Amino acid sequence: MQTITNAIGGARVESRSGRTAPVFNPATGEQSGVVGLSSASEVEEAIATAKAAFPAWRDTPPLKRARMMFRFKELLSENADKIARAISAEHGKTHDDALGEVARGIEVVEFACGIPHLLKGEFARNVGPAIDSYSDRQPLGVVAGITPFNFPAMVPLWMYPVSVACGNTFILKPSERDPSAAMVVYDLFAEAGFPEGVLNVVHGDKEAVDTLLTHPDVKAISFVGSTPIAEYVYSTGTAHGKRVQALGGAKNHMIVMPDADMNQVADALMGAGYGSAGERCMAVSVAVPIGEETADKLVEKLTPRVQSLKIGPSTDTDAEMGPVITKAHQQKVLGYIDQGEKEGAELVVDGRGFNLQGYEGGYFVGGTLFDRVTKDMTIYKEEIFGPVLSVVRAKDYDEAVDLINTHEYGNGTAIFTRDGDAARAFADRIEVGMVGVNVPIPVPVAYFSFGGWKRSLFGDHSIYGPEGIRFNTRLKTITSRWPAGIKDGAVYTFPTM
Repeated sequence: MQTITNAIGGARVESRSGRTAPVFNPATGEQSGVVGLSSASEVEEAIATAKAAFPAWRDTPPLKRARMMFRFKELLSENADKIARAISAEHGKTHDDALGEVARGIEVVEFACGIPHLLKGEFARNVGPAIDSYSDRQPLGVVAGITPFNFPAMVPLWMYPVSVACGNTFILKPSERDPSAAMVVYDLFAEAGFPEGVLNVVHGDKEAVDTLLTHPDVKAISFVGSTPIAEYVYSTGTAHGKRVQALGGAKNHMIVMPDADMNQVADALMGAGYGSAGERCMAVSVAVPIGEETADKLVEKLTPRVQSLKIGPSTDTDAEMGPVITKAHQQKVLGYIDQGEKEGAELVVDGRGFNLQGYEGGYFVGGTLFDRVTKDMTIYKEEIFGPVLSVVRAKDYDEAVDLINTHEYGNGTAIFTRDGDAARAFADRIEVGMVGVNVPIPVPVAYFSFGGWKRSLFGDHSIYGPEGIRFNTRLKTITSRWPAGIKDGAVYTFPTM
């Protein structure tokens, strides 16, 4: 059984706190490892190490940082299969799904390789008599990232490559549920030649999180997780003077117009609703067909597909979906299915009671499909984070748009249609941060930015892309004049041209 260590100042160190958490294989339910839960003093040690490494790293030329980032990217590509296996072993997602996660993380590293250009400021001559002005984007100092279980490699790679490329030093606090993938990637980061202390990894629970949120030497916090915790991270971090981006939960709707290709719609909903067992913040969990005829066709198309989902461990190359992350989460998802049935939704495909021979101890939930869900039901209002798709029938387009715009979450949404006017109007009118037109999971590419609206994002900056550069730097504007251009005599009026 492996012991997952911290990484501080370039060295792998076991936690001295005396507190640990078990790590399980979700497919079997068997414990595969143990991770130390760092004490406040251990987190403070990591912060001090990152602070000490900052001055030299800040002064490292951006081109030199970029060359290390290029090497890191190469190592990630060479070791993608190894990283994916570490993800699947502790998260449970299929191997191909894990490889996709790694690929999307590498894309952000590729973006960070362009840091010499991305940090360029602006310059203007003669803004006044013999006066020049220029702007510069400078790093913040020590930045921390707190990441979720559902993407143990990708989300950290959305955070620290951009932050480190900007000249910050970084402390990563991964999820204690599946911590190994972050450590595999950390070893590659060190191999790429980054100086000791630039990236530090500490494992832990609320004690570690609160230390990062309150310590004066941590200048910014990046977080991805559930909305209640995102709100706590944002309010606590900002109360202690930190810059915070906290990405929270979602309830992503997909509108299905009557003119949509129903086979394409069904395929899209299967992948977006049941891929990774629904444990994605961009998963589509609500389908909104327009009109009864469209709804009947959609449910007819979906039902046999959901019933025939290939569910299995990541070692099964034919599996389309694996288990959920923990026994507790399995019970939570099953409880939502119970609640949906109790509140009157039509249970078309029931995923309860799913058993896989040889994996009876695994945390599996079968694909579940509800029809005739209404907006007052719990399964509609709350994020389930499991393989449960709800069909909410709307009488017309306006009712469907109102459903989305009045929901508390505004992370992602999609519309499937052949009508360009409807698609354009939808993209303009919908109050959601990421919109797909005939694209079910509209995660922006690395040179755009990822972020929702409403209670799906707390803070002013989205993650990665141009917004990531802005979050990880602060703007400084310099106005200069040299002695030859200075006339004698004091000026007491406010400076103008």
